[in-house]
Amino acid sequence: MKKVLIIAAITAITTVGMMPVSASAGGFNVKKCKACHAVGKKKVGPAWDEVAKAYGDEATLAADFKAGFTTRKYAEANPKWKGKEGMMTGQFKKLIVGHEDEAAAALFAAVKAGKI
Repeated sequence: MKKVLIIAAITAITTVGMMPVSASAGGFNVKKCKACHAVGKKKVGPAWDEVAKAYGDEATLAADFKAGFTTRKYAEANPKWKGKEGMMTGQFKKLIVGHEDEAAAALFAAVKAGKI
């Protein structure tokens, strides 16, 4: 019996170590953000390293999130995003509103890690 428990414990430890890790902060996981964002590469939305560079720090980004983060100004600045304002606003409301500080911290953590 003792041998079975030891094998189970070793299996659990090694399995957890092999699980993919996403950047997170304060319980905010950025897994869903990967559909539109990446670090070092523009996808549907801007590359997160560019976002981090533009805002400079977590507090500034979180403040913009709390102010309502008008996606229209970003969509107007880049023709690739034009017409996607509704989707961007919907995702912002669904994923970030109420988690602004954690979302900003997770973005900067992902940039520091070099991946989402």
